[in-house]
Amino acid sequence: SDVYKRQVVGDGIKPSSTIADAAKKEELQALWLAWTDDADAEGLTDFYGLQRRAAREVYLAGEVFIRIRPRRNDDGLTVPLQLQMLPAEMLPLDMNRELPGAGLIRQGIEFDGIGRRVAYHFLRRHPGDLTDPGLAGETTRVPASEVIHVLDPVEAGQLRGVSRFAAAIVKLFTLDLYDDAELERKKIAAMFAMFITSPAPETPLEPTEEDLEVEPGQVVRLDPGEDVSTPATPDSGGTYELFQYRTLLQIASALGIPYGYLTGDTAKGNFSNTRISLVDFRRRISAFQHSVMVYQMGRAVWTRWMDTAVLSGALDLPGYGGQRRQYQACAWLPTKWDWIDPMKDASAEILQIEAGLKSRTQAISERGYDAEQVDREIAAERKRELALGLDFRRPGSPAQGPGTAGGSDDKQDGAEGDGAPEDTEDEPNPKGDT
Repeated sequence: SDVYKRQVVGDGIKPSSTIADAAKKEELQALWLAWTDDADAEGLTDFYGLQRRAAREVYLAGEVFIRIRPRRNDDGLTVPLQLQMLPAEMLPLDMNRELPGAGLIRQGIEFDGIGRRVAYHFLRRHPGDLTDPGLAGETTRVPASEVIHVLDPVEAGQLRGVSRFAAAIVKLFTLDLYDDAELERKKIAAMFAMFITSPAPETPLEPTEEDLEVEPGQVVRLDPGEDVSTPATPDSGGTYELFQYRTLLQIASALGIPYGYLTGDTAKGNFSNTRISLVDFRRRISAFQHSVMVYQMGRAVWTRWMDTAVLSGALDLPGYGGQRRQYQACAWLPTKWDWIDPMKDASAEILQIEAGLKSRTQAISERGYDAEQVDREIAAERKRELALGLDFRRPGSPAQGPGTAGGSDDKQDGAEGDGAPEDTEDEPNPKGDT
C-alpha cells in the first residue's frame, strides 16, 4: 500500500487553474497553496498528505470517505473550509432498512425514490475504539453534499469499495503458513543433542523425569535400557526459493504491483522486462489518478474550495456566479515519474518538441508543473542574471537562442551595421593575447 500511494500521489496531484487573467490566476494559486496547510481537520498533514492517505485507504479497504467541514471566518483559516477523513468501517455495512416514503438505506447509504444518494449514516465513533463506550453503535446522518465517497468501482451498481487485497488474500495466507512450517523445520534440523546412557541406579524405584524436552546443544542423561532415535529432518532443498518466487509472482499480479516493487528483489529482473512491467503498472496508476483521485476527490474539493473562497471574500473573481464553470476549470498535474536513464528520456523529449510532436506546455505539465508559472520564473531569472552580468546557460545550448553559439552571428551583425569595431573588452581570450 505504501508503494501504491507513493506512485499514485507522490508529492501531490496539484491543480493548475486555466484562468486567462495571469494576475488572477497567480492570486488563486497562491491562496490555494496557503490553504493546503489548513486542509486537514485533524491538523496532521496538508491536502496532499490527505491525498496520499486516501490512495492508501482505497487500496487497502477499497474506499474512504471525506467529510467537508465548513468553518467560521473567525477561525483564522485562509479559507474557512477543512476536510475530515473517515475510514470505510465508519459506515456500517449491515445498516439496511426502508424509510418512510420512498427512501431506503443500503449498506449505510441513504437513497431517495429514484436512486440518488441523499445521505450517509456514519458511526459516531470507530467500532474498534473502546475509549468511549457510551457512543458505541450510535450513528449520525450526514447529507451527501457534505461527503466525498472515494472508491474504485469495478462493476455496475456497486455501492461500496472492494479491497485490492481480496484477490490475493488466500495466497498470502497460505504463503505465511508455508513460511512458518519451513521455519519450524529449520529449527528442528538445527537441534544437536548428546544422549548418555548411565548404569542402573542404586535405587531403581526412583521416579524418572517425564516429558523430556530437547534444546540445541543439550546433554541428556538417559536411564539404563532407554534409547532415543531421532528421525532425520528432510531439508527443503532448492524448492523453497522457487515456490516463494512463483507464489509471490501470483500475489504481485493479484495486487497489481510489479514483483520488484512488492518484494524489493531486483536480482530477478533485467532492464527490459522491468521497464515493460513498469510501463504497464504506470498505465494503471495513471488511469486511477484521473478516474478516481482527480475525478472523485480533486474536483469535488476544488469546486467547493473556490465557492467557499469567493463567498468568504478570500478570493475576488468578478462575475463568478455567472462564469462559475469557466473560473473553476483547471488541469490536474501528477508528479512526474523518473526513469533509470533520465538523460535519454530528456533527449527524446527535446527531439519530440523540436519535431513538433509535443509542446513545451505538455512536456512541463507531464513533469507536474504549470507551464505559465515556469515561463514567468525563467523570464524573471534571465532578467536578474542580465542585471548581475551572469549567464549559466551552456554555450551552444538551445536555451541561448539562435545566433549565440560561439558569437559568430554577433560579429556578423556588427560587420553589417555601422562598421564600428566590436566591443570585446569583457570577452574571454582563450589564447591569452593582450
